[in-house]
Amino acid sequence: MDVARLRESFAHVAVHGDELPLFFYADLFLKHPEVRGMFPVSMAAQRDHFVKALVQIVAQVDRVDELTAFLQNLGRDHRKFDVIAEHYDVVRGSLLATLEHFSGPSWTPELAADWAGAYDLIGSVMKAAAQADEQARPPWWRGTVVASEARSFDVSVLLVQPDPPIDYRPGQSVAIECENHPRLWRFYSMANAPRQDGLLEFHVRLIDGGMVSMSLTSPAIVGTTVRLGPPVGVLTLDPLSSGRPLLMVAGSTGLAPLKAILQQVAGLPQSPLVQLFFGARTADGLYDLENLEKMAAEYRWLTVTPVVSDDPTFTGETGNLPEVVARHGGWSGHDAYLAGPTAMVRDTAAALAAAGLPTDHIHLEDFGWSES
Repeated sequence: MDVARLRESFAHVAVHGDELPLFFYADLFLKHPEVRGMFPVSMAAQRDHFVKALVQIVAQVDRVDELTAFLQNLGRDHRKFDVIAEHYDVVRGSLLATLEHFSGPSWTPELAADWAGAYDLIGSVMKAAAQADEQARPPWWRGTVVASEARSFDVSVLLVQPDPPIDYRPGQSVAIECENHPRLWRFYSMANAPRQDGLLEFHVRLIDGGMVSMSLTSPAIVGTTVRLGPPVGVLTLDPLSSGRPLLMVAGSTGLAPLKAILQQVAGLPQSPLVQLFFGARTADGLYDLENLEKMAAEYRWLTVTPVVSDDPTFTGETGNLPEVVARHGGWSGHDAYLAGPTAMVRDTAAALAAAGLPTDHIHLEDFGWSES
């Protein structure tokens, strides 16, 4: 398998934008109409997820450990869609047909073999992870929303009781499906470390036009049931950090996984120093600042710095979050954990790497593709 040729090929077809997933799903549903019911009525978000998954796979194709972890999570998570082993062959045919269509004359037998081999490897990792997962846990959990609190005009904090309890690592996420929007799943991170009563805390930001976020932020959500997918994600505390101080950077509801990790750190025999930068456009967007300040008052190892970018009346740190973090400097000996909007995560990671922080000390979570 020629990695350079795969990347060149994908760059060639990716310029077609939304035409790529439109062709793929049209081909898939025409050839295999029986799978249409596995997808939501509106396919807009699903098409976006398809392209972004391809982008991530191609980007990580020569980073075996990262790609394997991503694919294993993907395989486990697809169980909630009722995906079975035979479906991978169905997808294989439509994916290769799509790539051939948009490749034009550049589609050669060698390139076809590269893509077929790559997909077979991807499918084998996903299927193996899904099969192992079947022995350990269900494809999804039923959860009851027991409480909801509006923290700002567009952010609500939910408490959900899953049945049975979910075993997860602080920093991970689950997909949530509401009863009134079947097959429409959106990822949200748990904002708490596992607790004895099993309750899960979620921070949900209302997205314009986002059907799932509209349902979850409605006061009527209390008492209703939702479905929860398996825990996924790699934004978890690095066991190899050896007590290095931690830098945490949270934009908006990107705070959720970092708050769960903070609770985990609080339970360690010896907690490392933690500096958390919590950013939003306005002071109102710092929806959980009061609780964070209470934690900082209780734990001497924690420092919380609120940051706003578009509020001239704010008396604290102002500016874009990556710039504020960079000007505080001195992060070379830290482990960094970043979560929030895509641009913020990307720019902060780039600034830290440019300042000399090793890339394997920078841990990322991207909320941009999952909020809706």
